Amino acid sequence: MRVRNHLVISVVNSLLWRGLPLLLLLALPAASVMGKHKADDQGAPAATVHMTAANKFDPEKVTIKAGEAVRWVNENAGPSHAVTTDSSMVQNEDDVQIPDGAKPFSSGVIKPGKFYQHTFQVPGTYRYACAPHEGSKMLGVVVVTR
Repeated sequence: MRVRNHLVISVVNSLLWRGLPLLLLLALPAASVMGKHKADDQGAPAATVHMTAANKFDPEKVTIKAGEAVRWVNENAGPSHAVTTDSSMVQNEDDVQIPDGAKPFSSGVIKPGKFYQHTFQVPGTYRYACAPHEGSKMLGVVVVTR
């Protein structure tokens, strides 16, 4: 009985390890379309902010109109970054701010060479942070006018 159980476990492990890469490969397209990393708008942005290897947003402040988008681009040579206005995602909630009536947003991890884009509907001042580099003061501001 012990030999039979060992054989069954070996077969199951073999199938699992051979099939796992295929399952992951099939799951990636769904994750990229449905995951929180997907930008909410792929149209042309009103402003582009570069996320640098020096852990800075460039420019640190942009002004757009309601209904327009900002695109954050992670430089190819830099580390992974993030963009968030969600106070539960940062160490110091004073580093982020959204106007009344707006919902917080979070990009998730933005790898080098990738971007995140968000369209702003509610006028006001949005202060955001790169959660992994908040301690380096990687902070920015979007001012949304009417």
